[in-house]
Amino acid sequence: MLQFSFGSMEVLDIDARAAKLGIDWSHVNLDSIQLPPGQDFGIESDDEAVYHDDQSEFDTGFGNIIVVDHLPVVPKEKFEKLEGVVKKIYNQIGVIKENGLWMPVDPDTKMTLGYCFIEFNSPQEAQNAKEKSHGYKLDKSHIFAVNMFDDFDRLMNVKEEWEPPQARPFVPGENLQKWLTDEKARDQLVIRSGPDTEVFWNDARQKNPEPVHKRPYWTESYVQWSPLGTYLVTLHKQGAAVWGGADTFTRLMRYQHSMVKLVDFSPGEKYLVTYHSQEPSNPRDASKVEIRVFDVRTGRMMRDFKGSADEFSIGGPGGVAGASWPVFRWAGGKDDKYFAKLSKNTISVYETETFSLIDKKSMKVDNVVDICWSPTDSILSLFVPEQGGGNQPAKVALVSIPSKVELRQKNLFSVSDCKMYWQSSGEYLAVKVDRYTKTKKSTYSGFELFRIKERDIPIEVLELDNKNDKIIAFAWEPKGHRFAVIHGDQPRPDVSFYSMKTAQNTGRVSKLGTLKAKQANALFWSPTGKYIILAGLKGFNGQLEFFNVDELETMATAEHFMATDIEWDPTGRYVATAVTSVHEMENGFTIWSFNGNLLYRILKDHFFQLAWRPRPPSFLTAEKEEEIAKNLKKYSKKYEAEDQDVSLLLSEQDREKRKALNEEWEKWVMQWKSLHEEEKLARQSLRDGEVSDVEEDEYEAKEVEFEDVIDVTEEIVQESM
Repeated sequence: MLQFSFGSMEVLDIDARAAKLGIDWSHVNLDSIQLPPGQDFGIESDDEAVYHDDQSEFDTGFGNIIVVDHLPVVPKEKFEKLEGVVKKIYNQIGVIKENGLWMPVDPDTKMTLGYCFIEFNSPQEAQNAKEKSHGYKLDKSHIFAVNMFDDFDRLMNVKEEWEPPQARPFVPGENLQKWLTDEKARDQLVIRSGPDTEVFWNDARQKNPEPVHKRPYWTESYVQWSPLGTYLVTLHKQGAAVWGGADTFTRLMRYQHSMVKLVDFSPGEKYLVTYHSQEPSNPRDASKVEIRVFDVRTGRMMRDFKGSADEFSIGGPGGVAGASWPVFRWAGGKDDKYFAKLSKNTISVYETETFSLIDKKSMKVDNVVDICWSPTDSILSLFVPEQGGGNQPAKVALVSIPSKVELRQKNLFSVSDCKMYWQSSGEYLAVKVDRYTKTKKSTYSGFELFRIKERDIPIEVLELDNKNDKIIAFAWEPKGHRFAVIHGDQPRPDVSFYSMKTAQNTGRVSKLGTLKAKQANALFWSPTGKYIILAGLKGFNGQLEFFNVDELETMATAEHFMATDIEWDPTGRYVATAVTSVHEMENGFTIWSFNGNLLYRILKDHFFQLAWRPRPPSFLTAEKEEEIAKNLKKYSKKYEAEDQDVSLLLSEQDREKRKALNEEWEKWVMQWKSLHEEEKLARQSLRDGEVSDVEEDEYEAKEVEFEDVIDVTEEIVQESM
């Protein structure tokens, strides 16, 4: 373990001392540096402001007491019932001391006075109870007003004469959207390799990434951008932290949650969800899970959820320790008003105004196994499999939130499995249904297509030309009405494209075309639609086909051997393919243009992660975007001129580079000739005075001709008669 005594040294002094000692800071794990016991040399820990020993300090004063007002006024016979209700509410928040709830009673009327005092074990629990329960709706007539007991002393000592508060100087913060104003209209990406986390500008014109920010040991597991690109979150033993900016990446807030493993943002970036699980001492027991929901800007914990992993393991694409992730599914849009949790036979929908259940109760849905929100509206789709041995059919239903009214339902028979796919604008929902054949020995697949925005939500059934084809992949076109399906048998399945509306038929799904025998098992649409990559990952060794769906033609084919990840940039101009440390060879990433031109390749040992920085939605209307597309030539002249300037600059740089290499070569040749001349006498003496360096004009060139018989063949030729 390294130990340093810096004393009052400045940063520059430290750097100078490190250089003198031959220490390379980039290879030093700063987390492993410890000061001598009991000494800090005036160096304040970076974590002292927020993270401290998680030990409850029991207060002997009144800091651990809250006052709950606006309770119902009840007679003596209802006193115990009201007390039980209040205890049930606050025992979920903290630990109430024994005999720690006191509800005053009017000695004359024997009625309660409408308020109570609650004493917790610690001031932290009391403060948390105040924050969580202030404004809690017990019923329509009783909304809690909660204050700390100590606040009454402060309020009673308010001066009679008003004194204006001291004005604080305004200190402007960094513009967290500044990166969107880049003059070159570039996008940022973050990568992790070895101990380093780095942020780059993707400078495709220069065919090289431009470094923005690099930090070793920035996170202890992975990093994640927020949905609109405002924040970058890192994970640590003490909790999570968010960072922002265009190039400085200053820390904006920290969220205390020991040993956090996973994080998730709400769509509008208002809330951060953190996940922690603890392995049980008894292997037969389920892991203990704690999930916390924080306000991103203030760092305030809005609510926490605790339980076993079994309680959080239904539905979802995956997670850790048996729990599905994300546990909470957020409703579409940027309002962040609702989130839902799937449990056994239950769907719990919470509203973020009070972080309580809508109508104070969950939705009971027997045997429900999956839920999915519309990306734009508060509409929840759910899937219930068959029950009773097939006597009760499976169903897919659409439920409006917060009314919980069922908008549409479709019963499904002989169902093996279902998968729901929402289109990004919320106009369509595709349900892939795997059904058993009559013999129950095999399955076949088809689609139920919901038109969400149309009257009565009509449903259309789509079956493939060969309904026995296995469906390998499905993907909606972003901001569009088309979708792609990979179907058939490996290793060369077919790829088909469909449209929910065409110029001839706006109300029926129609097939646009099928590509036969493609080496593909994954689909990656451009964020702007129109273009798609047909990718062969894993066993297909990174085969890539860049396809134009408008023209139904292949723009380019390429290969990134052993590619594990493919991700489009948010503008749809570039796409990154990567080989992570799953494979030991050729780790790194490659940047391609949308039409399949290889722009540059970066190799990185122990490469773990690549993620583009998301962009918020454009402020341009659909009409304005359409106008720009029609007049693209007018707008593109400026950028074509800039591209030409950059191309000339790159050519000039190449010439300068070649010139420098040539000059370096000529310099080396001159040095060699000079050395050769200096050693001429030494060489002559070694040869007993014989001159070994003969000038070219001292030689006499002679031409010598000679003949050599290689072979002799005798052939008899007869004259023709």
